[in-house]
Amino acid sequence: MRAVDVVVVGAGSSGSALAGRLAERGDLDVLLLEAGPVSTLPDVTRVASLAATAPGHPLNWSYAATLVRDRIVAVPRGRLVGGSSAINGAYFVRAVPQDFADWDVPGWSYDDVLPYYRRSERDLDFSGELHGTDGPLRVRRPRGPLLAPTTPAFLAACSALGYPPEEDKNAGGPPGAGLVPSNAADGVRISSAAAYLPPPWGASPAGRLEVRAGTTVLRVLLQGNRAIGVETTDGPVHAGEVVLAAGAVGSPYLLLHSGIGPGASLGAAGVPVRHDLPGVGENWSDHPTVFLPFRGSGAVDDDAVAGQAALDLDSGSDPAGDLEILLFARPFVPGGDVHLMCALQRPESRGHLTLTGADPLLPPRLDYYYLRTEADRRRLRAAVRIAADLLRAAGLPRSEPEGFVLGNDRRLDGWISGVLTTSVHLCGSAALGSVVEPDLRVKGVEGLRVADTSVLPVVPRRGPAATAIMIGERAADLVVRASGR
Repeated sequence: MRAVDVVVVGAGSSGSALAGRLAERGDLDVLLLEAGPVSTLPDVTRVASLAATAPGHPLNWSYAATLVRDRIVAVPRGRLVGGSSAINGAYFVRAVPQDFADWDVPGWSYDDVLPYYRRSERDLDFSGELHGTDGPLRVRRPRGPLLAPTTPAFLAACSALGYPPEEDKNAGGPPGAGLVPSNAADGVRISSAAAYLPPPWGASPAGRLEVRAGTTVLRVLLQGNRAIGVETTDGPVHAGEVVLAAGAVGSPYLLLHSGIGPGASLGAAGVPVRHDLPGVGENWSDHPTVFLPFRGSGAVDDDAVAGQAALDLDSGSDPAGDLEILLFARPFVPGGDVHLMCALQRPESRGHLTLTGADPLLPPRLDYYYLRTEADRRRLRAAVRIAADLLRAAGLPRSEPEGFVLGNDRRLDGWISGVLTTSVHLCGSAALGSVVEPDLRVKGVEGLRVADTSVLPVVPRRGPAATAIMIGERAADLVVRASGR
């Protein structure tokens, strides 16, 4: 059995940042395990391509998920070194201060985590006490030839309808309309792996780090109430500390297959209970989303990001902003429509992840239970209607989707249910407070932590990509502090 100081499971947004920072120290043996391969395909490297998010693509886990009743979609999660940060739209916006206040977890206030956001980034547009200038991730807003022709029209429409500007979406200020920061440069998507890990992923070699791709972790190995390593498809690995960073689906899935979770659910799946821990896989949230198509004007540069500008706003009861309308300025298919993405950023509805059997290679069951409350349905309707108003004000002709009726709540709800999707921002499936302690240790289990968006108690009001990397940065400090080195 191979022995290391720390084994990190999952080389995605959080895991790559965590392992890379641990490796910089040079005094810890770190093994980073990833089920997927290393890939430098254009689907991964070119920010203009979202091809790797397509259902069935070999570089993503296409989890079947029920959103509402019979609305089943494929949920892509990155299955490669770099994880979802290697295939997503490179939207790089922080959670807002009110998110951390709402979560109310000791040591996780906005002021507590701001240094880790700053440490991750090299912001090319803003500096000062709110922004990092020498981190591994370049952060930039679209400008010059990378600004799509529809972007100024969208922002002008927001202003014409009275929505305030938000010049810097990473400044923690009130919501408004502004350009979206991205972790992309010169048309290249900068994944967490490219930023933090040794070549061939882009950073400088450092420390005692091994990155092992193509290795699936099956479960955490336990001795009494202590984690002693992991069982993989290549055999066991012994470690002084195990950190699950497999994402908000993968991490709770591994906990459950290790016998850590709600006892009744484990028993129903045929998994022996090692530690009865309610909350694993339960009560998570994500952003319900619909896309409103319209006919754009002018070509978009091949190096431009798709998500260029966003209006974040209050539906009437959340001054921090519970709605987001994101301009997708690039068509999903050549010559096709472009879209406004309308998302509910503070949903009331909660989801549930369960095992489909005792075999750890079986996929989990994901039930989102979207739009179960009238408040959620009302606010998502409002987002769609505001998006239609913006298109009208911008002079951008809206495509007319079948069944789309703005003026009738019932018919609009029917259209939304038929096209509903998810932003793939799942959070809270191993939450701080219920499953993990403020230092990210799993309650009741020694030597085991979780470090990814599954620990966020509620999905933040902005997409969680930047926050996932912040969690990896913070987890590195927590692991080092506990090691006593």
